[in-house]
Amino acid sequence: MKAVVTGGAGFIGSHLCDHLIAHGHEVVALDDLSTGSRSNLDQLMDDPAFTLVTGSILDQGLVGDVVAECDTVFHLAAAVGVHTIVDHPLESLHTNLHGTENVVAAAAARGARFLIASTSEVYGKNDADGLTEEADRVLGSPLKSRWSYAAAKGLDELVGYVYARQSGLPCVITRFFNIVGPRQSGRYGMVVPRFVDQALAGEPITVYGDGDQRRCFGSVSDVVPAVVRLMDTPGAYGTAVNLGGAEEVTIRGLAERVIALTGSTSTIRHVSYADAYGEGYEDMRRRMPDTTRARDLIGYTPRHRLDDVIRAIVDARRSTPAGAPLATA
Repeated sequence: MKAVVTGGAGFIGSHLCDHLIAHGHEVVALDDLSTGSRSNLDQLMDDPAFTLVTGSILDQGLVGDVVAECDTVFHLAAAVGVHTIVDHPLESLHTNLHGTENVVAAAAARGARFLIASTSEVYGKNDADGLTEEADRVLGSPLKSRWSYAAAKGLDELVGYVYARQSGLPCVITRFFNIVGPRQSGRYGMVVPRFVDQALAGEPITVYGDGDQRRCFGSVSDVVPAVVRLMDTPGAYGTAVNLGGAEEVTIRGLAERVIALTGSTSTIRHVSYADAYGEGYEDMRRRMPDTTRARDLIGYTPRHRLDDVIRAIVDARRSTPAGAPLATA
């Protein structure tokens, strides 16, 4: 295939570019480098099958030009991270809504199949035991910026779904549940790399709230191959598919694991949501995916345990030269 990866310099996007190039495909990465990093793609820059285009998905003309020469679009570009959404809600909404509309419209005009990367955030405060793709969305007040990301990504899914229905083009929607791995930054609120950075620095690990919130963390090494397989699976077209891990852990338990695996002397410090994000912030107590659909469609089974993923992040951080910028998002 000749693929466009929007957000290709980001955490998941760069791993996807690596995977596609390794399997003989041509790749054009489109990224404005606002949260992604060129250093995430250093290993691909000399490959003739790879091109990085620096620009925004809000630039309708540029998006059309980039997509015009491809047959597949993986749309991963978005405003990401809790801090980004809470601190810049209007800009985040604009990027996530209008950017997706530009990408999907360009794919439909080209006749290219496309994948929209969505998120477990669309389920909101639904804390059911194993969220299926048909689970209800339980969102807080639209006046709370915490839920603007969930609302925008839900509309992204709808835009992609409707375009696909009307055009007859193959479209897959993937819902990522806390995907982690090397190259992910903690600066936008991503909890695992933030904990690792604090532990390696010997700083207190800051746990927001009481720490009893429960999450599942999926490895990028499991998720990226699954994304590509789904794009090649007609049974996945026109539907949403959960992707994530199977190992549930409390946030306090995650902090304890990071301390143990790094051999750190860090302590755990609890910080209120109000101090971390401002008054009125809401969180969900539990978020666990049901990945039965992914297993039935492509045989998806998470193979990397959480401890293995934490070790990989620790190794990557320790191998970064002192003073060098960390790869982002």
